[in-house]
Amino acid sequence: MNGGRSETIRSFKDLEVWQVAIELSVAVYAATGSFPLFGLIAQMRRASVSIAANIAEGYGRESTDSYVQFRKITQGST
Repeated sequence: MNGGRSETIRSFKDLEVWQVAIELSVAVYAATGSFPLFGLIAQMRRASVSIAANIAEGYGRESTDSYVQFRKITQGST
């Protein structure tokens, strides 16, 4: 949170939602390190990485419609 201050967003890395998605991905990797089912581990890890990747890709799109579509894909990964 920025405490109500207006901050310039220059890249997707400045988005709080992307930063939280990266934290989630790191946590998923840590939590799944000892899971016994490899297929489940791989699927959970791919989904967590996909969240941050789709936020970043959607941010880079020129149209709002395209950005919204990537946000919907992100919801699917959650």
